[in-house]
Amino acid sequence: MENKEQVGKKQIALNIVSGKSKHKIGFGAGSIDLNNISPVVIDRGVATIDIGAMHAKSKPERRIRFSTNREDVPNGRQVWIVWVAVDRDEIGQYYAGATASEMWIDEEARKGWKILADHVNRMDAALKRKFMLSELSTEDKKLLKDLLVSHNEEWWERSPEELKQALDV
Repeated sequence: MENKEQVGKKQIALNIVSGKSKHKIGFGAGSIDLNNISPVVIDRGVATIDIGAMHAKSKPERRIRFSTNREDVPNGRQVWIVWVAVDRDEIGQYYAGATASEMWIDEEARKGWKILADHVNRMDAALKRKFMLSELSTEDKKLLKDLLVSHNEEWWERSPEELKQALDV
């Protein structure tokens, strides 16, 4: 057996559209390619890319038992997952879709509230190049905009006006 050492952790980044065909025939037909979407978690005044959110295992979601009843989490704090889709055209890559999904977390009680179907539907909407960010507070919009611009300013500049207007604070 070979003993391989890990050189370093893989750096987390927004995924880009793969060069693979989006059309599948046969096995896997109808599946969704998630290579061009990344989750941004907005929690406690900080926006971060957290790939764990793709499988409901973001940092705030770990060790939390979720309920669909909002009253089960009376002392929770609001946490947002923003699904950001990246696309490419002849000029280059850009932020093509962004939708926000809400959840509430009470770490002390290890309880949380979210509607999983809403998260899935909003992820799908981002993949379909829609922008649904009106529920975010002014502060959260600023955090998201700052993260997107600092991650790749060229992508931000090429993004649709609809996104820029939605995050204009």
